[in-house]
Amino acid sequence: MATTWTDEHTLKHLRAANTIARQAMDAGHHPFGALLVAPDGETVLLTQGNVDTVNHAESVLAREAARLYAPAMLWDCTLVTTLEPCAMCAGTQYWANIGRLVYGASEADLLALTGNHAENPTLDLPCRELFARGQKAIEVIGPLAELRDELLALHRRFWHTR
Repeated sequence: MATTWTDEHTLKHLRAANTIARQAMDAGHHPFGALLVAPDGETVLLTQGNVDTVNHAESVLAREAARLYAPAMLWDCTLVTTLEPCAMCAGTQYWANIGRLVYGASEADLLALTGNHAENPTLDLPCRELFARGQKAIEVIGPLAELRDELLALHRRFWHTR
């Protein structure tokens, strides 16, 4: 049985995802980080930083989760990510059957920072709109105003040097 997700879970796991994003940036990748939280709301099952333009943190994590865990178990899990997933990542979460998404800053926030940067041709499609077109009621928590600046700080540094 899944534990009730709390604001404390959200803050703790978003900050952990931001640490993963910082590690990805330090390794020369775009600063995105994601983690998969078990139904208990505490146990982190998987972590993933961004790899490249087609292997985003969230999509790599969701594919690995689908390989390792049963769909029924994943439905009670939470994908936590620093920024709102793009259409590719949200779609991968949908097909992996991960029932909840938590993100810190919006895709619109990222677009405002990167503009039309060649390394980040942002798709202006909120994940809620994508999920609304599907047949699964994926719960979405985000953006989180109180962590927005903290989570975008890495992106400000990263994208202004590109």
